[in-house]
Amino acid sequence: MHQHCKRPAGLAMEVQLLHSTISPSRPLYFVATRLTPRRPVFVRCCLSSADNGGRGGENSGTYGTPQAAQQRKAYPFDEIEPRWQLYWEENRTFRTPDEVDMSKPKCYILDMFPYPSGAGLHVGHPLGYTATDILSRYKRMKGFNVLHPMGWDAFGLPAEQYAIETGTHPKVTTMHNIRRFRSQLKSLGFSYDWDREISTTEPKYYKWTQWIFLQLLKKGLAYQAEVPVNWCPALGTVLANEEVINGVSERGSHPVIRKPMRQWMLKITAYADRLLEDLEELEWPESIKEMQRNWIGRSEGAEVEFGILDSDGSELGVKLSVYTTRPDTIFGVTYLVAAPEHSLLYSIISKEQLKHVEKYSELAARKSELERTELQKKKTGVFSGSYAKNPATGALIPIWIADYVLGSYGTGAIMAVPAHDFRDHEFALKYQIPIIKVVKPFEASHVLDEPYTGDGFAINSSNQLINLDINGLSCKEAASKVINWLESSSHGKKKVNYKLRDWLFARQRYWGEPFPIIFLDDTGEIVPLPENELPVTLPELDDFTPTGTGEPPLTRATSWVKTIDPISHRPARRETNTMPQWAGSCWYYLRFMDPNNSTALVEKSKERYWGPVDIYVGGAEHSVLHLLYARFWHKVLYDIGVVSTKEPFHCLINQGLILGQIEYTAYKDKDGKFVSADSDCNPSDHIQENISAEKVAKVGDFHVLKDNPNIRLIARAYKMSKSRGNVINPDDVISEYGADSLRLYEMFMGPLRDSKSWSTGGIEGVHRFLARTWRLIVGSPLPTGLYKDGTVVTNDEPTVDQFQSLHRCIAKVSEEIQGTRFNTGISAMMEFINAAYKWDRYPKSVIEPFVLLLSPYAPHMAEELWSRLGHSKSLAYEHFPVARTEYLSDSKIVLPVQINGKTRATIMVDETCSEDEAFRLASSDEKLSKFLLGKTIKKRIYVPRRILNVILETQKARS
Repeated sequence: MHQHCKRPAGLAMEVQLLHSTISPSRPLYFVATRLTPRRPVFVRCCLSSADNGGRGGENSGTYGTPQAAQQRKAYPFDEIEPRWQLYWEENRTFRTPDEVDMSKPKCYILDMFPYPSGAGLHVGHPLGYTATDILSRYKRMKGFNVLHPMGWDAFGLPAEQYAIETGTHPKVTTMHNIRRFRSQLKSLGFSYDWDREISTTEPKYYKWTQWIFLQLLKKGLAYQAEVPVNWCPALGTVLANEEVINGVSERGSHPVIRKPMRQWMLKITAYADRLLEDLEELEWPESIKEMQRNWIGRSEGAEVEFGILDSDGSELGVKLSVYTTRPDTIFGVTYLVAAPEHSLLYSIISKEQLKHVEKYSELAARKSELERTELQKKKTGVFSGSYAKNPATGALIPIWIADYVLGSYGTGAIMAVPAHDFRDHEFALKYQIPIIKVVKPFEASHVLDEPYTGDGFAINSSNQLINLDINGLSCKEAASKVINWLESSSHGKKKVNYKLRDWLFARQRYWGEPFPIIFLDDTGEIVPLPENELPVTLPELDDFTPTGTGEPPLTRATSWVKTIDPISHRPARRETNTMPQWAGSCWYYLRFMDPNNSTALVEKSKERYWGPVDIYVGGAEHSVLHLLYARFWHKVLYDIGVVSTKEPFHCLINQGLILGQIEYTAYKDKDGKFVSADSDCNPSDHIQENISAEKVAKVGDFHVLKDNPNIRLIARAYKMSKSRGNVINPDDVISEYGADSLRLYEMFMGPLRDSKSWSTGGIEGVHRFLARTWRLIVGSPLPTGLYKDGTVVTNDEPTVDQFQSLHRCIAKVSEEIQGTRFNTGISAMMEFINAAYKWDRYPKSVIEPFVLLLSPYAPHMAEELWSRLGHSKSLAYEHFPVARTEYLSDSKIVLPVQINGKTRATIMVDETCSEDEAFRLASSDEKLSKFLLGKTIKKRIYVPRRILNVILETQKARS
């Protein structure tokens, strides 16, 4: 690459590389920062490999803004945007000081921080980031202390898998990906405080992740247990649930089985009730709250104990406990089902059925929990060879082993009531097990051949021998009576149960946080490391591949594994599992409050001021696990006095997806003729053909062929993915339209929370709006394509119409930003510009407030216009305009106001305005108040709808 730049002789320039990504579609610019701190000069550099003799040419640079580029652009965004990004960075414009004025209101606005993948951003990612940036800029201008940080959730599987495949250390690829993400985010002009940037892979950060784990251990919330995991024999490793698809490994499609292994667990179940109860205090979407409620799955019922007998009716001395939410149906229990992995499995299997049960259990171990519990799957099972005694009826009922029951839920066994449960009913029909109805519906509208699962009256539910009769009682009354009988007869007890399981908190992976745990060699005792030993840093490894034995890759770091207990000085070995990726993201929002604190996770006064997060924006895909885990950790930190709030995130907003551009599909018959998509023909009998958008027209609600409107098409937008080839790179969009256009378009596409499809035509529309705004304020370009300095605004007094247009726009934009209805806020600004194009002059007192309105949405253009309007500082902390109510009504008139007979200004008043109200408005007017301040008023002369004249006792009003 050769650099060809012209400059005045003898002018020394300090040249910085501004864009690190070089492509023919985005020329490389260097910026000379020594010329002027406010308006740096851009020097374009040749991308051609030919030297061209220094004579310039198509790709050679010119001193100043490239003329050819200007002529091709609707406005000079390619000059404006890098200039202001550099200005913000050099001046640390958006830095939130470590010590802020805590008497001012605060607003903590946070994005769910990203995993920096090698693919970089696509245009779907900036949707939420742009929304939070608009809110952050707005709140700063409203006088709030704003905390708006960014960081990286950088431990995890993707980097390690890439390391295994390429031999590149995950730290190398992670740092490369972070640099790329950071560069892309900066190119969009987001107002992050980059001084607070954090990464979960930094030892100074994960020191405190390890510290939190030690606190969990102290409270008995972290423990080791043998639990079933996804084991892949071919890969020789444990896989996370998300790595298993249809019973095989996502990588390599190898069979995966469930096998018990000793793992670290976190007792999130201890906080289940609080996690449920405190949801009510949060401003979250109700759908997300409901997902968390369902995930926690609190239910009230009974735990019933069934004595186990062999086929001869002899008691085996074992009892099988089951949990049920319907104790009122106990008389309808005709069999029990135990999970294939039940801890008492071998105590209840007969010798005759042992081989059958073992074979069945082996097959069940290859299925994921989702596959096993899917309602549509055919139920399978095998008889255990043993029986249980129904304590209510005294009848012997068979015990079956079936994979639709999970060992991880409840007690790992259920009492089956086939007359009143669909799964049990299907199973009973298949294996010819009796079905006894014990609930009669309140209304006789139930289909007789189907199980009835609703409320009703108990029937066939009486046993005088045990003094239990619930016939005729409602289900609720019957359940209560059965529970009392179970407890009095020692057959069971009342029980609250949860679907929520304790959190499996260990991975047999390298790229993760090490546990601050050692095991003594002589006793195997678990020893937590003292806090002054933190962080336990991750050792360097050259081989990240699975060991094949189930042991983690860290076992290869023998010199790191072998250690000494710092307290007893006895030989020990380190824990070689690592924490899951979720660990670092559980508490990162707290570290942003105090990122450089080396003595505490967060300083108490800073946490009390900044917490909780006021607005948290991210995808709905994190609505359960990440949010649930973070809430759990936060509550633990609350209990030990680290944080002062019960919840981490006050308001949650889930942005919708940006889908790829709409794809159009037509059908052809065997003869090659088009067939309308609304025909009765089966699409599988036809040939599909993709149709380009240019050949498509929309008629009513349907898309049709332009050349043949009778042929309807299938129009569908898909999620962006490499496999579909519909990913839009934001770098390309910025190169062609500018970052402000991309930001504006993503907000204009539709409501923030809705999914919408990308449209190139749509971004061209908002780009034209910005260009019109630019030309309105700056003026038309010169014949060279360049623009004059300054603006075309005047110092004229605005007309009533101009004031009304402005203040209606202010009111609408302010209201819509606060309601996160950004698309309608943009519409209001478009209406203002449309109205302004009809004016013959552009008063500064109207244009300047509009530029401030535009600034949260299109900050680069707004900063440039603000500078051209004569301001020497950034507008980032200017006061956001406030709408004046007198200009929001159509029944307003302009009232001239005189001081001692000389007209000094005009005010807007209602047509029926009283003298006192007119005087009050005049006194509060900025231009008039200086004449009245400290003066004695002799009298007031008021002619309604005509004039207000204020006579002062002073000889002459100050001019």
